[in-house]
Amino acid sequence: MERSQHSTISEIVLDEIIGKHKCKPGLLLSTLEEVQEKHPFKFLPYETLTSVSQKLKIPYTQVFSVVTFYSFFNLKPQGKHSIVVCRGTACHTKGSKALLDEIGPAFGIKSGEIDSEQSVTTPDNEFTIKTVACFGQCAQSPVVAVDGVIHSNVNSQKLLRIIQKVKNKKKISTEK
Repeated sequence: MERSQHSTISEIVLDEIIGKHKCKPGLLLSTLEEVQEKHPFKFLPYETLTSVSQKLKIPYTQVFSVVTFYSFFNLKPQGKHSIVVCRGTACHTKGSKALLDEIGPAFGIKSGEIDSEQSVTTPDNEFTIKTVACFGQCAQSPVVAVDGVIHSNVNSQKLLRIIQKVKNKKKISTEK
């Protein structure tokens, strides 16, 4: 299946999600979170934001503001796997920038591209590399999350080993 920036979840699924959260606090956030999670590429296409806005009778600008305020929302298709590198002060001083610079070429990503974008997905759509301001685990810096699993005291060799394990799991599952 090819990734398309125009793919969206169905109106029926969207109505079910809204119905589940209606009359509960945090309706917009809960709806957006679940819609993103259900999307095959874990992002919120502009068409979906328009539908959410119309169905909840909330101005599009407010929906868009929420999505762009919270870093866990994605406006671009995401890779099947995520690598999130902390860029907080402690992680920076312990080498998180060097991690990004060193692992980028392994994914065909130019040095500095991740910092300017904050999120880069590999051409094969297997990995999305992101940065965050802080994981709050400064004593264990640098910190990296791979597919939601936090790894501490990471150097480039350790990160490349972790990524290789993720790639090997993919090979094993596709060979079965």
